[in-house]
Amino acid sequence: MLSRLLRTVLTTVLSLLVLSVLLVLLLRWVNPPYSALMLERHFSTVKTNESYSSQRIWINWDTLPDNLKIAVIAGEDQQFANHKGFDFAAIRAALSYNQNSNSIRGASTISQQVAKNTFLWSARSWPRKALEAWFTLLIELLWSKERILEVYLNSAEWGHGIFGAEAAAQYHFNTSATHLSNQQAYLLAAILPSPLLRSARQPSATTSKRARWIGQQVRQLGGTNYLKKISAPQN
Repeated sequence: MLSRLLRTVLTTVLSLLVLSVLLVLLLRWVNPPYSALMLERHFSTVKTNESYSSQRIWINWDTLPDNLKIAVIAGEDQQFANHKGFDFAAIRAALSYNQNSNSIRGASTISQQVAKNTFLWSARSWPRKALEAWFTLLIELLWSKERILEVYLNSAEWGHGIFGAEAAAQYHFNTSATHLSNQQAYLLAAILPSPLLRSARQPSATTSKRARWIGQQVRQLGGTNYLKKISAPQN
């Protein structure tokens, strides 16, 4: 009886692992119509009977503006071109900070955020973190850096029901993503840590200060020339 149960559990786990690999491999080429975060936001409003609609317009890698690509990297994950999914130096720094502060600092890379927002739920828990690590390894193995950033910029939350760079540009600045100025790109990157509490259209002093810092970091990284580090032929 016990051996049968173990076989069943093992078969189930292996099947789920294989399915996860196939799903991530499929999304290397197929644009996900929804993300797990979009579905989570929708169902949470259904429970509270709130009116809710989401906006997302997918734009491909070549159409996404370079100034927003580098602004997001500067603000969220400056080691994006170098790491394999995890920035261990940032993790150690965050752990040290969190032990000595009343606030919590995260250390998630762009790859980790893609793994969480695309496939998982947002609530913090050890099972979710373990699954996040698994999906992060998969997308780093099966996707290019360009694909990871493309999915991120088309799925990131930039306001209530606002997902992706094109919807964000239209909502915050009444323009298309391709026409974003550098300052607008910095402001969009500046609200990513708290997109439901911050506004790029009407930035607070804190958001404006972060946008200026992001602009400084972009210049230190070498501007859009940094993007050459993540450019590689699709295999």
